[in-house]
Amino acid sequence: MEQTLYEKVGGEAAIGKVVDYFYDELVLKDPTVNHFFEDTDMDKQREHQTKFISFALGGPNQYSGQSMAKAHEGMNLQPNHFDAIVKHLHDSLAHFGVEERDIDQALTRVEALRNDIIYQ
Repeated sequence: MEQTLYEKVGGEAAIGKVVDYFYDELVLKDPTVNHFFEDTDMDKQREHQTKFISFALGGPNQYSGQSMAKAHEGMNLQPNHFDAIVKHLHDSLAHFGVEERDIDQALTRVEALRNDIIYQ
């Protein structure tokens, strides 16, 4: 049986490292999007994001938070914000050696949520 991307990447522990890099090195240093996280509990945010990315990579769905639309309500995220986050996710996965075709597969799942996230 073929491995899921989640297994290939190394499971939740590895994805946690991707998420830390994603926020510490990219998102929180990017003035396009970092202001959205000013009042955010980053420990909780990292936990949610780790579960979400695990699921996007074919791992178990342990995400029990709010719907994507509800979680982003009132933020009025624009397409350029969404694109910046997707690029940072791409770069984080690439940084940890995930192959481009595997990254594309994961980002396709994220892309499917675009309409639940922007303009909320």
